[in-house]
Amino acid sequence: MGIEGVVVHEKEPFLDALEQALQDPTIAIILVTTKAVDFAPKVISELKLTYPRKLIVEIPDRHGGEHIGESIDKYVSEAIGIKL
Repeated sequence: MGIEGVVVHEKEPFLDALEQALQDPTIAIILVTTKAVDFAPKVISELKLTYPRKLIVEIPDRHGGEHIGESIDKYVSEAIGIKL
């Protein structure tokens, strides 16, 4: 689909990558795994309220189940209102 991503395993690199995504005007939707949200849940909640032009969507990670592709499609479709 042409989606680029960043893989992080610790809080500070996650927050750095998130800040870069927030500052990039070409990015409108930020997909964040549930595991990554656990690094900074209060930060994510605050960003969802204060960045009206960025859609931050929490999705399960690849270890979340066997039908992860379908889950991601469902989450994104519900978030943006179109079927992928």
